[in-house]
Formats: sequence, C-alpha cells, structure tokens
Amino acid sequence: MITRTLLGSAAALALTAASVSAQDADLLVFDYPGFEDPAYHQAYIGMHGASPTFSFFGDEEEAFQKLVSGFQADVTHICAGSVSKWIASGIIEPWDTSRIDAFADLNRDLTGEAVASGEQEAYFIPTDFGSTAIAYNPEEVSEEAVSTLEVFNNPEFAGRLTIPDNVDDAYALAYLATGVTNWQDVTDAEFEAASDWLRQIHPNLRTYWTDPAELSQLLSTGEVLVSWAWNETYPTMVEEGRPIAFEREPEEGSSLWLCGYVNMVDAPGSEDKAYDYLNALLAPESAMPLLEAGFGTSNQAALTGEISAEQLEAAGLESIDGPVLAQLPMSQELRDKQSEAFELIKAGF
Repeated sequence: MITRTLLGSAAALALTAASVSAQDADLLVFDYPGFEDPAYHQAYIGMHGASPTFSFFGDEEEAFQKLVSGFQADVTHICAGSVSKWIASGIIEPWDTSRIDAFADLNRDLTGEAVASGEQEAYFIPTDFGSTAIAYNPEEVSEEAVSTLEVFNNPEFAGRLTIPDNVDDAYALAYLATGVTNWQDVTDAEFEAASDWLRQIHPNLRTYWTDPAELSQLLSTGEVLVSWAWNETYPTMVEEGRPIAFEREPEEGSSLWLCGYVNMVDAPGSEDKAYDYLNALLAPESAMPLLEAGFGTSNQAALTGEISAEQLEAAGLESIDGPVLAQLPMSQELRDKQSEAFELIKAGF
C-alpha cells in the first residue's frame, strides 16, 4: 500500500531529526514520516510546551501488524480504506465528537453523512485529504482528450498512460468510469464492471506508478502523457517549470482520498492530550501549513475561510462542480475482493 507522504525515506529521516526536539511523553502518535512537522500542531505546542512523541511506520499494514502484536500508541494516522479492518480487530475505539472543536465544520463528504449526523460512531476523524484526477502534458494532449476518463482507453495514447499501483486509487478511477460515485454500497455487478474496465485499460498502460517522484519523472521525460494522479504532482511540476495540467472535471468525475486519526484502545498516554492533538491538527492555523505540503484540511470552514480560491487551485484542490467519489471506509469484504482482483489484473489476468 502506498503511503500518503510527500517525503522520501531519506528526506523524512532528516526532517524527523531536525524538527522533533522536545517531546511530550504523555502522548505517542503513530504516524507517517513527515507529519511530525510542528507547523501542523502549533496549538498543541502552545498548550503543552512540546510536540507529542512520534513513532513512524512505512505503510498501514506494517502499522497494523505492529499494533496487534502489542506495540502501544495513543493515536494512529491511517487512510479511510483501512478503517473497517481496524474496527474489526478491536484495537480502536470511537472518538467523542463533542470533544472535537471543529467537528461541526468538518466536510460532510469526508466524514460521511452517518458519522456527521451522529447516526454512526466516529471511529475515524478525517484530517487531511487530496484529489486524484487526470494529470497530463498539455503540450501534447488536448483538453478535449482528457474531458473523459475514457482517455485511458484511447488508442492514441496507448503505452503512454499510467495509473497508481494502489488498489484504492485504481478502483476509485474504475468506479467513476463505470458510473459509480459512492463505493460504500456497490453491488456485485458494479464491482465486476469496474474490474472489467481495469482489465480493459491494462494493456494501454506503460506502468503502474508507485510514488509521486516516479510519476513526475515519467511525465517530465514524456514517457507518459496522461496519468491518474494525486494533486501533489501538479504544483511540484509547475514549480519545476515542466509542462503539466490537472483535470479534475472529466465528465465522469474525480476522486478524493482521505486520511485521519483513530483512537487506540487501552492507550497508555493522556486521553485529554489525544483530543488536544486532534484539535490542533484541525485548527484554522494548521490549514495553510498542510496546504503548502500538498494536503487539504477536512475543516471546511478553515479551508474556505483562511485560504483563497487561487491558493486552492494552485494546489489542485479547488472547488469543482462535477461528480466526486470520496474514498470513505468500505467493508473489509469489498476491499479484500478489490485487492485480489487488482493483483490479478496487474498480472494480466
């Protein structure tokens, strides 16, 4: 599983060494490298005089196996697709949303209506998100060509297309392409249609990209002209002066991935400080530092009140009118089916 971090391992280790000095031993945050940046939780530092203690993992399966084997943390950062598995394992417990200052301001498309309305317990609080849409070379690919997700079936670009080596992003693309904008209640027929669509485009793909640095290289050299891509690739290549455009409004829609924090059962540290940390991440003053790193905040009021439309557009996170598939938690049964099918599709079956 691809982790949602902008940092390579060497850079992450350097940032860790540089940015983590004084640590609060009353709270252990289990996280992706890079999210320990103090700019993301200044309110916590203001309250307690130091950042929490951080421990890091490479991907969510590694984190899960470590936790079920006895490692103890207070809060853990995961992406929405993993939530059902973590709930079923019994290692996380619901958050008390009355203690989350910005809960009423969270984007309901990211929390899900059932959680936002209180009909469903909040095991997962989304904090950071990004868009997944079509990145392309505007010098060689027309806007008309990328006005539909069927660009991945366009023989004109065969061999110069790529999608992520990530089951969640691949199926978000395939569901959208086959008319599904909510994957939480897909039928067997819709799952099969999405799988068949991925099989159909497989021969057209140059490769399945594994990280943003690889994708930037593929697009910069011209080896790839069109990709299903995370928004972070767009501002990075713009800054480097390379030809890039980002189409979030193809007729079938685009996707939003989201990550957030879960509350660990029998956590050894301070429960009060766990809420202080979550509140700091969701505070309006954290919105711009997150955006500068390529992440949107789930605090919709902060995102629209503290940040201009131009800044959002520059990050590839502007408001759009088209359909959006939010990568909300799904059943573990469906996720297992998708994972099994995706491995077969990549192998040519």
